Amino acid sequence: MTKILATALAFWASATAATAHFQLIYTEDTGLTQTGSVPLKLLFWHPFENGAVMDMARPQQLFAVHRGERMDLMGSLEETVFTGAENAGRAFNASLPVKRSGDYVLVVVPEPYLEESEDTYIQQFTKTYLNRRGLPTDWTNPMGLPAEILPLVKPHNVIAGSTFTGRVMRDGAPVAGAEIEVEYMAAEPDMAANAAGPATATPPPGGAVVILSDEQGYFSFGVPKAGHWGFAALGVGPETQFNGKDLSQDAVLWIRAHDLIEGGE
Repeated sequence: MTKILATALAFWASATAATAHFQLIYTEDTGLTQTGSVPLKLLFWHPFENGAVMDMARPQQLFAVHRGERMDLMGSLEETVFTGAENAGRAFNASLPVKRSGDYVLVVVPEPYLEESEDTYIQQFTKTYLNRRGLPTDWTNPMGLPAEILPLVKPHNVIAGSTFTGRVMRDGAPVAGAEIEVEYMAAEPDMAANAAGPATATPPPGGAVVILSDEQGYFSFGVPKAGHWGFAALGVGPETQFNGKDLSQDAVLWIRAHDLIEGGE
């Protein structure tokens, strides 16, 4: 494995970056034991501060990769409304059929979203990882997206207090100096209620937490708390224009951190 030459610099961004947009593919548990249909929820939201919910258009692609095979999940999409603390917005329910053990890499390619306040489109290529019964099969593999973050730590069972490392890629090549926003899912979605649950943390003062990738595209982050953490490498995709306006193609990766369970004799 290539040696990481340096851990990227972490710093506080300006207050204007405090309300980070994050695409989600959410399910309650990333560690699966049973076979069957796993419910998923897709939404475009500000989960750290339980902020505004953006209306999400029907995605261009929704699929899973399991043991190297791609599973098209577009037929399972059902439009719904998700309610956060500030407002309600269009979201989607979907489902993943689970039959065998191993990794299930979930990928959504959304339609570009027009952020009217900035007159700019945002498109976030988003990955989430599930696993059944601990068998590693797919989590190290790229998904062939125009922009993506490759995990160097198994992403569905990171230990809280440890370090997560990823690598930012554009069309298969590393991206140096990428700006990566870090998000904590402080308010997890209630799957049945289609609404945000109670927040368990508040965003830090000073704005969003941001990391810069090093010259080989690597970045590291010390995970301080159990839960779902998101990383968005901003504007690293190859396309920069859509419908005559600026386009930011972002690579988003979600991981799940767990506290160690004390035990033994």
